[in-house]
Amino acid sequence: MASKYAEVINKLRTTFKHGITKSLEYRKQQLKALYRLCKDNEEVLVRAMKEDLNKPKFESVVCEIEFIRNDIRGMLINLEKWASPEYTSKHVVLMFDSTFIHREPFGLVLIIGAWNYPLQLTLSPLVGAIAAGNVAVIKPSELSPATARVLEDLLPLYLDQNSYALINGGVPETTELLKEQYDYIFYTGCPSVGKIIRNAANKHLTPITLELGGKSPLYLDKRVNIEIACRRILWGKFINAGQTCVAPDYILCSEETQEEFIHMASKILSEFFGENPQNSSDLARIVNKKHFQRICNLITNSTVVVGGDFVEEECYISPTILKDVKISDPVMEEEIFGPVLPIVPVKDVDEAISIINSKERPLSLYLFSTKDEVIKKFLNSTSSGSFCVNDTVVHLSVDTLPFGGIGNSGMGRYHGKYSFDTFSHLKAVLKRNFNPVLEQLGSLRYPPYTDQKMNKLMMLLKKRRNPFPYGTPYVIVFVLGIITAVVIRFILIASGGIKYLPYPFH
Repeated sequence: MASKYAEVINKLRTTFKHGITKSLEYRKQQLKALYRLCKDNEEVLVRAMKEDLNKPKFESVVCEIEFIRNDIRGMLINLEKWASPEYTSKHVVLMFDSTFIHREPFGLVLIIGAWNYPLQLTLSPLVGAIAAGNVAVIKPSELSPATARVLEDLLPLYLDQNSYALINGGVPETTELLKEQYDYIFYTGCPSVGKIIRNAANKHLTPITLELGGKSPLYLDKRVNIEIACRRILWGKFINAGQTCVAPDYILCSEETQEEFIHMASKILSEFFGENPQNSSDLARIVNKKHFQRICNLITNSTVVVGGDFVEEECYISPTILKDVKISDPVMEEEIFGPVLPIVPVKDVDEAISIINSKERPLSLYLFSTKDEVIKKFLNSTSSGSFCVNDTVVHLSVDTLPFGGIGNSGMGRYHGKYSFDTFSHLKAVLKRNFNPVLEQLGSLRYPPYTDQKMNKLMMLLKKRRNPFPYGTPYVIVFVLGIITAVVIRFILIASGGIKYLPYPFH
């Protein structure tokens, strides 16, 4: 059954069928146009995110607008290289033939953004989709309506409307969009909705990326620099008022470390937000009253040692720290997604790992420790989408690392080249010639079959270690070049007329 968006979908598919978006020059033009959108309208975008989340300008620019601009810069720098054929190794029978990976766009992509970072989590996947040569339907989150409206107004002014369409709306509109068939779906949000999106994709066997979330744990070891650790943890937790999918959700540490952390956190939070955080211009607000009430309910009967102030009218929750939290407490049953940081005392590393492994695999896992054996133990004994040692959140800024979840925290990955590859089909290509010598070797596969043919063929196809170190072909070419230069020099001198010809190195 066609949806009310069938006409829009058909227009985009027609564009893709004509091959317009496959041109590298076209892709670059559209990426540059998206860059201009972010550059020309920075203040407009900052105001929109302020309206939606009371997001500070610093966070809006650094974590959203500049994040996208940097994403685009990276794509423009590397697009030619990433789009080129990726040649692969091959066996003896195909030694004079070509084998390579050809990256081609999937076609029509549906991108469903999230409300907590309404610009970054909507446009960053779009950057990858454009770079890979796709057409796209973009659906921003209705829970950040001001940013969604701005994008709805601006995108048609900068991007080709025949290739990219933005559709605003809530659950009914998303439901209608999911009635259509896509070639790829990219969703950012919560696991419960992710399951709905995946079920819709399964109807057409559509490949999908799900960027979800979960309770990202943090283990704080003894004898780390508690002041530096505390600053990094509190920043990662309370940026965007804790509404970050990779924010540390709870801390595991000894009782002694718990007391040290609480003492230091009180001082640092005063430095960050002043004595009354409600008056700070650097603290965002909870997105709406529904989420505000959900967070308040989570900390009922918990021991609050820092913060704990709530103002429903402005969806304000002060940076809050809970101590002596038990695994069975309500705050440990779901992702908090707010400015509340529970501390769960544990006896040792093994108990911490046991708690982490008893829960769904998180999007990120944080460890603060200076001990290599502890770091190695966490790395090898736990499973998570990412693993960050002695800092929080900043690993997302490294676009040479893949970002994505595992299990309940998601599937697929993006950022940098991983975005380009996510929105590309990696087509395997073999291009053969008619070399008679190699055809003779290959003829072993033809009937009539014999044991002799079979044994010879298996010998030719057998996997072997490469006896030559990496870079050997370049060394051979270099040496041959030197030998050639010496020979030419000798011939010129021997032929008379030239008595001395200096070496080029002299």
